[in-house]
Amino acid sequence: MGTRLIEGLQFASSELLVFAAFWFVIGAIDELAVDGIWLWLLAAGRTREQILPKGYELRPLSGPIAVMVAAWREPLVIGEMIAHTLASWPQHGLTLYVGCYCNDTATLAAAMAARADPRLRIVIHDTPGPTTKADCLNRVYRAMLGDEARSGVRYTGVVMHDAEDMVHPAELPLIDYMLERADFVQLPVRPEPQAASPWVAGHYTDEFTEAHTKTLVVRDALGAAIPSAGVGFGVSRTALGRLSEHRASHENPGPFEPACLTEDYELGLLLARLGLRGRFVRARDASGALVATRGLFPATVHDAVRQKTRWIHGIALQCWDRLGWPERMIDKWMVMRDRRGPLLALVLAAAYLLVLVEGLLMAARFAGIGEPQAIPPRLHALLAVSLAALIWRTAWRFAFTTNEYGLAEGLRAIVRIPVANIIAILAGRRAITGYVATLCGRAPRWDKTEHHSHPAAASKPRASAS
Repeated sequence: MGTRLIEGLQFASSELLVFAAFWFVIGAIDELAVDGIWLWLLAAGRTREQILPKGYELRPLSGPIAVMVAAWREPLVIGEMIAHTLASWPQHGLTLYVGCYCNDTATLAAAMAARADPRLRIVIHDTPGPTTKADCLNRVYRAMLGDEARSGVRYTGVVMHDAEDMVHPAELPLIDYMLERADFVQLPVRPEPQAASPWVAGHYTDEFTEAHTKTLVVRDALGAAIPSAGVGFGVSRTALGRLSEHRASHENPGPFEPACLTEDYELGLLLARLGLRGRFVRARDASGALVATRGLFPATVHDAVRQKTRWIHGIALQCWDRLGWPERMIDKWMVMRDRRGPLLALVLAAAYLLVLVEGLLMAARFAGIGEPQAIPPRLHALLAVSLAALIWRTAWRFAFTTNEYGLAEGLRAIVRIPVANIIAILAGRRAITGYVATLCGRAPRWDKTEHHSHPAAASKPRASAS
């Protein structure tokens, strides 16, 4: 029995090794292509961040802008968000629309008590929540249409934010400026480090920093579709109207798809398919601080897995069903990268299972049972490439995180890689399970992240550590 067990473990080890090494090499080639393009852009000076002049945050708007926020069970953060946003953006052309639900009195009361400002507009959804974020935003959109009809004034742009966001003072005038040159624009997201959760919450700083310093810069330079991150995202009023017309036959009229779990991501891709130009813009204010949306991301494994489950389900599975594949090859490549979440989870799970199996085999050999397996030369080459790719990827993550957050966070980024992998594995499994449930008829619900504090209450925007 012991011999048969060892043989079974050796077979499993061999199969897992081939599977994991093959996909690691494929992934390494994909990432190396993006790295190479970014390095070429760097050499050409096209990754240089724009430095905004002092006082840019006070620049008047070219036209009225609506800011939309969907809120469900956010009484602990919505008041601080409203107060901070209206204080950061003194422009008179701003209207802050906050969508609440009729059965969420705590959030509604916190929003109403936030600040007496004529630029604040609270919209109450008459359907009990939670529905989906997209459904809530569609209700806010219809309220905006009603305001436009009554006042005779049409907004020139719409900006999206979440209830837990801390906006940058220069964000609104920068988006306003860019919307005169593009149909929609995405600014970076900057997760705030949390001393109480340096590993789980901290891994978001690593992932967002690399994605919003390299990957989206490459997409923008190549003219590929720019997906929205859902916050710090601006779209022209004309473009949003076209998207609403595109969905005109839907029972719930509006530019956002109520059944979609990642309506923000889908919005960016659909606008591109309508022939509209999207841009990703990185800029710093006069003090050196990145013009970005700051936020506190999930601090526990449970909450991080829930959030990433929604992202993988919506982007990799649901949007694949809903949108299919784009026509342009560059967009096919980028969308394929977006949808690799379930495969990545499977490959990572195989790699960690391989570590476990090899540990058992080593223990058996230590006890005098079994012999080491010979590794074929081709597999040896795959392993060498995989190891080199891991070292390369670790160096990139360290460099980007260090540049934005400092050396201490850069060193932590190296240690956080296994944490990010485990969360990805768990989220991938839950996403597939949830997707299968929707195929069986279960309606999607707003499985949102709980927020207990707003970053404005604990921190202020900081300059780059570079």
